[in-house]
Amino acid sequence: MFDGPFDVFALIIAIIAFLIAIKASSQATELRRRISSVEEMLYAQRPVQPPPLMPAQVEAPATTAAAEPPPLAPEAETTPPPLVTEEISPPPLEPNTGAAAPPPVPEAAPGFEERLGTRWVVWIGGLALALGGFFMVRYSIEAGLLGPGVRVFLGGLFAAALLGAGEWTRRKESISSIAALPIANIPAILTAAGTAVAFATIYAAYALYDFLVPATAFVLLGIIAMGTLAAALLHGPALAGLGVVGAFVTPILVSSGKPDYWALYIYLAVVTAASFGLARIRLWRWLAVTTIAFAVLWIFPGLDTGQVQVAPHAFHAIAGFVLAALLVVCGFMFGPSMEDGEIEPVSSGALGAYLFGAMLVVLSSAHADLALMAFTLLVGGTLFVAWRAPAATGALGAAAATVFIVFAEWAVRANPDMLVLPGGPMPGVGPVATDSAVTLHLVTAAIFAAGFGVTGFFAQGRSNSAIIPVVWSAAGVATPIAILVALYARIAHLDRSIPFAILAVLLAAAFGAATEALMRREERPGVATSVALFATGTLGALALALTFALEKGWLTIALALMSLGTAWISLQRPIPVLRRLAAVFAAIVTARIAYDPRIVGDAVGTTPIFNWLLWGYGLPAASFWGASIFLRRRADDAPLRVVETAAILFTALLAFMEIRHFATGGRMTSPPSLLEFALQVCVMLAMAIGLERLRLRSHSIVHDVGAVVLTAIAGLISVFGLLILENPLLLSSVDVGGLVFNLLLLGYALPAVLMLLLSYAVAGHRSVAYANTIAGGALVFALTYVTLEIRRFYHGPVLLYGGTTSAEQYTYSIGWLAFGVALLGVGILVNSERARLASAAVIALTIFKAFAVDVWTLTGVYRALSFMCLGVVLVAIGWLYQRILFRRQIAPPPAAPQTGS
Repeated sequence: MFDGPFDVFALIIAIIAFLIAIKASSQATELRRRISSVEEMLYAQRPVQPPPLMPAQVEAPATTAAAEPPPLAPEAETTPPPLVTEEISPPPLEPNTGAAAPPPVPEAAPGFEERLGTRWVVWIGGLALALGGFFMVRYSIEAGLLGPGVRVFLGGLFAAALLGAGEWTRRKESISSIAALPIANIPAILTAAGTAVAFATIYAAYALYDFLVPATAFVLLGIIAMGTLAAALLHGPALAGLGVVGAFVTPILVSSGKPDYWALYIYLAVVTAASFGLARIRLWRWLAVTTIAFAVLWIFPGLDTGQVQVAPHAFHAIAGFVLAALLVVCGFMFGPSMEDGEIEPVSSGALGAYLFGAMLVVLSSAHADLALMAFTLLVGGTLFVAWRAPAATGALGAAAATVFIVFAEWAVRANPDMLVLPGGPMPGVGPVATDSAVTLHLVTAAIFAAGFGVTGFFAQGRSNSAIIPVVWSAAGVATPIAILVALYARIAHLDRSIPFAILAVLLAAAFGAATEALMRREERPGVATSVALFATGTLGALALALTFALEKGWLTIALALMSLGTAWISLQRPIPVLRRLAAVFAAIVTARIAYDPRIVGDAVGTTPIFNWLLWGYGLPAASFWGASIFLRRRADDAPLRVVETAAILFTALLAFMEIRHFATGGRMTSPPSLLEFALQVCVMLAMAIGLERLRLRSHSIVHDVGAVVLTAIAGLISVFGLLILENPLLLSSVDVGGLVFNLLLLGYALPAVLMLLLSYAVAGHRSVAYANTIAGGALVFALTYVTLEIRRFYHGPVLLYGGTTSAEQYTYSIGWLAFGVALLGVGILVNSERARLASAAVIALTIFKAFAVDVWTLTGVYRALSFMCLGVVLVAIGWLYQRILFRRQIAPPPAAPQTGS
């Protein structure tokens, strides 16, 4: 049927089939070897019969009893010996010994030459026979050497010859009883090749030449399949592997230009049934897996064409699914038995594989009605089989995943004309679905949501295993939510939709009722996790309702409030997953802010403080702080730390965004200014002081790290923003304002005070270097403020322009000297060594300025006064240190000795 690269594909598949058969035959050989060893052991351990006694010995008392036989080995106790058709006479024993015969010596492993001559040539010969028959038929078709009837007749004759040769060699004692070569069984190889050729002949007679009507072809293929099954029962796994793989490769080797998918898939259904039946009887898992793999691969032909033949493809998926359910799934109908409470991979994977195939048909056919209905049947069948057979519970995950993929692909498919009336969407209502395909999707969506949700709830308590109810509940929660999101994206186009919000609320109510009902039940395996999953679904559905009903800004607020509500519920219902869910909501809101920091785009507003930023950041920050309080009452764990991080982040962002909005007049994209940098530094320092106080009570690592991070941010903005980029004395021509109450007071004096307070807040709780670094920053900003204020007095509100006069230079020295003296006075009054050291640093800087700058730039009286004042101050400072701080008591001179009169 299919020409081209499929030839190479067929050859590869055939080789793989041989490898599979080799593995299965090796396992069978090992089993036979063990049985033979057990037989030999049993025979060796038979009790020894003593020789007949002479008449004189009959009267003599027996002094020794017959030796007791040794106990059987464990394998001999569990494995009964096979039936023996011939009487085996034991070998003669020594007349006066009761010892058992020595165990047989194990045979040496076959070498390379023996393997090559006795095994590999048999396998390659069987493959060559099968391929020879196939390629002979193909060559006769291409060259036109023989007519169709002769081709079919010769193919049947060749198949009969191979089958006859296989049966003859099986009955021939000289060939079939070669015990050393069970892995390369010649009868099995010949029978397998004959079976494959017979499959090809019947298929060609039906599909290529119309010699057979479908009913006759179906009967003949069924007979051959049953014959293959019966022959494999006699010949072992080699025949099964070669026959089944050859049957699946036959449609590729015997090809035609006009594929008939109905004939193909009826043929494959018969082959699949025979293979599954054989796998069930002999319990060959590898054969079932191989069959499933080939069957799913045969879904792909024709899917890449413009018009997919939906009916035969759907038939193939449904037939394979039904056969797998009947014969492969453990504990269901005719499948193998299995202990309750276990999930068997082959049972679950078989159903999941055919669900995957049905999903491909739906996607390739652009969601044709017939394909969607077939897919719905298979999903329903999966729920039914998994309900009756716990071994197939793993297929629920595949069913949920394929359902979501189908509806998600439908949601993103560009078919807007299917969703609206000819006149366009109705105002206020949204698109109206009028097409039948959309209606069918809505109906199937309702069926899927109800099916997964109801079965996920009622499956609780039906199993003694913990994993099975958890899988049911996970599928029952995730599938309805995923379907609702897909429908919302398709029909509402991710815009505001009250109807979808109502559906989400109803879904949340259903999940909430299920949560309460499960919590009142007796403790069963997996119920606690299922309760957590349904509780998660409740809050997730509520979050979706808010998403569907609210605009972007209100959605951010609502999700933040969901975190607060979830944390409060975790106190009332101690379900562990609720704490993690509160953290998840916080993470979602944080990601939402990263997407659009302005919350509502350009509609923030121009009113300072009372704008959308206050609600978009303030309410989430308050919610996260409240949620952290609730969560801390039970434990200090990862969810609490996530929520605390979100609380600090949103508080800082609230301040940052409000300051930016205020400083730029609502134009959020404008460049920063001195006012903005000053306000940001002040607020960050104030928050750092608050967190330093808070961490002493909470002992939270988040508060600890948050305080350090905010301090670092304030330091970076201070250095690069206030001291460099927006410094009015260096680069910025900003108007600083009035003489005293101006931007200098806000940008340098207030940060200096806050830095000083922060240094005292961390003193004794952090390292000395950390506290001293912050105190040093306070000193730098205080001295900068003094310098800029003097500059403001001489140059007006714009400090960047104009030269420096001698009077201004002299005032700098006097101002710095006065500032140093003031620091010294404070240090003496409060007995602060830090203040005195700061005073020393300022005075030292003043001295350096006097000798490095004033001596060269000042002239006349200003130079003299500068040095005179400096000298007086230094002498006074020395006097203070000597008389007050480090006053030394001078011992009085010793009194003169008194002499007696």
